[in-house]
Amino acid sequence: METARTGEWVEEARGLDEYQQQGFPTQIPNSEYTSHEFQQLEREHIWNKVWQFAGRESEVPGPGDWKEYKILDQTYIIVRGKDGTIRGFVNACRHRGNVLCQGSGTAKRGFLCQYHLWSYDLEGKLLGMLREKAQGDLDKDDLSLIPVPVDTFGGFIFLNPDPDAQPLSVYLGEDVNRLLAPYRLEEMTTVMNVRENIPCNWKVVMDAFEEGYHISGIHPELLNVIALDPTTSKFQFFDNHSVACAPFDVANSLSPEDEILGIKALPETFPGTAAVMPRFDELVSEYQTDDGRVAFPDGVTGRTILQQATRDTLTGMGLDVSGLTDAQMSDNHGWVLFPNLFMTIRAGEAHIVMAVPDPDGDPNRCIWHVASFMWLPEELRDVYKADLVEVDEPGSYKYFLALQQDYEQMPRQQRGLRNTGLKYMSLVKEEIVVSHFHHVLNKHIAGL
Repeated sequence: METARTGEWVEEARGLDEYQQQGFPTQIPNSEYTSHEFQQLEREHIWNKVWQFAGRESEVPGPGDWKEYKILDQTYIIVRGKDGTIRGFVNACRHRGNVLCQGSGTAKRGFLCQYHLWSYDLEGKLLGMLREKAQGDLDKDDLSLIPVPVDTFGGFIFLNPDPDAQPLSVYLGEDVNRLLAPYRLEEMTTVMNVRENIPCNWKVVMDAFEEGYHISGIHPELLNVIALDPTTSKFQFFDNHSVACAPFDVANSLSPEDEILGIKALPETFPGTAAVMPRFDELVSEYQTDDGRVAFPDGVTGRTILQQATRDTLTGMGLDVSGLTDAQMSDNHGWVLFPNLFMTIRAGEAHIVMAVPDPDGDPNRCIWHVASFMWLPEELRDVYKADLVEVDEPGSYKYFLALQQDYEQMPRQQRGLRNTGLKYMSLVKEEIVVSHFHHVLNKHIAGL
């Protein structure tokens, strides 16, 4: 049912006790994480056929700007044309297959193959070749670069190697498009962007960020900040994707003073909240008594004040948050866009974790990619914009604490999954999003 604000889906969504996991697998064979045969099935049925995150539109801002996208041993060019359209091509010269581009750059006039000097325009059309008149009667139209579907959503670029792929809007689905649109993702600036090859299967990365069951064991520091109550989580599952929301509350908020202190400590763990604190202090002061204590009337809590402070701050910065609910000012929604994009998002900020298989085909390794985006006033965007960091030496890049803990944990799980005595891993009720992810994975592997 259509609502005034799309975030209101949480109010009527089902929780853990209301979901039956029938159809969602709870026993996942560990061979799916370690087997070359299973990785070949994924290559055939997923990576060659499914829309996948390939970057941000801001990476190719002007005509001629291009970037390379690689998946396994396949390589593609993503380029913005003179007409402003972003296109994708197989990254191979039509003459002898030489790779045209590596990394990223700008090609104002088009692409030139360094091998035999064949040239192509930004729309992929063959322009010319070395000693063209001496090469016989060649049909240039038949020798244009091979196109691949590319489309954008929310400022993200998606690519699909399948030339017959359904449109991205259809793959994402009407509900996903509608629910994410009010966040204005396309207006956000990249403020962190790191990519690294790590020793675990790509699905270990996806599984890790699809559940909060591991927080007590891996991120105990978070227990000092946030209150965990899985019974309050709400879920929505789509054909390929999912979204989950756990209402935000600070830990041990037994009194208004405790709740306020907990919220004021948030920037130490969640830096994006720092900009909100001055307005939060102003709003709290309205409820302080002469003796310094805080007296909230009915309907007012530290949570509601944090929400109002966030709305006021973002609106004052110039972001239109009228399409977001009060809860979306404080609550993170965790999105899984199959196959490999996990995103937590709330008003004004989003964070993604994604993973792709190791390019050399080792199922025990993958490339993980973490990035953060924030809505910033135009005058600050260039100041805080972050370029991609490619980590070549394992352990040389230090992530923020929670992410570092995940970075260290995931290879441990992969080592355990390689034990031949272990036949499958078992999922519990709180891991329903992981179950759904594997349900979708199985569906694609089966060609359904």
